[in-house]
Amino acid sequence: MTEPTKTTDTEQEHQPENAQSILDFGAALTRTPHGAVYCLTIIGQIEGHTTAANNAKTTKYEHVLPLLAKLEESGDVDGVLFLLNTVGGDVEAGLAIAELIAGMTKPTVSIVLGGSHSIGVPLAVAARRSFAVPSAAMTIHPVRMSGTVIAAPQTYHYFERLQERIVAFVAGHSQISAEDFQDLMLRKDDMAADVGSVIYGEEAVSLGLIDQVGGLSDGLRCLYRQIEEHKGKKA
Repeated sequence: MTEPTKTTDTEQEHQPENAQSILDFGAALTRTPHGAVYCLTIIGQIEGHTTAANNAKTTKYEHVLPLLAKLEESGDVDGVLFLLNTVGGDVEAGLAIAELIAGMTKPTVSIVLGGSHSIGVPLAVAARRSFAVPSAAMTIHPVRMSGTVIAAPQTYHYFERLQERIVAFVAGHSQISAEDFQDLMLRKDDMAADVGSVIYGEEAVSLGLIDQVGGLSDGLRCLYRQIEEHKGKKA
């Protein structure tokens, strides 16, 4: 009779931690022959300074920011895979996460699954290489707000400058020009009750917004190549 496979002390140590990470953050660390890959999901609404409704799926920026800093410094992580399916949310919180991803020196890959709308667009392009499945959708529109507006001219000016920051970030981390991205933001034909555009996987690639059409296996192959190159530079 064959004996049951035994797990090592190290494996036993990591299993509960990985299971809890998936429950808490939608994240998991996987050790492969190519290196250790940390998978982090960015889903639902990007929650910022105010708490979202109890029934909303959220990505909390106060959890993600220190986690990204930890991943950048961790000797146990060789690369990070971001899986995106987000409706957008708090603009400054989303931009803060995107800036931190863009500032990482470790190999990073993002894959848009389902959708990466609104402030999810900067998040999608922040990684070193971005992928989108053919059915993925991305909504691009101007910065919006709801509620009472005080000192309207100053508020509109602030919104304009915030929008310029988003446009500059996206243009700086993808192959689309600032002018073309701005045109997509202000297009009047795509959305019934708003200005903006809805684009899908292959179109996002043809516009230069996303690097490549592909799914999980494509993203992982790209990440493994980055990891090997990164290790080669450090050697």
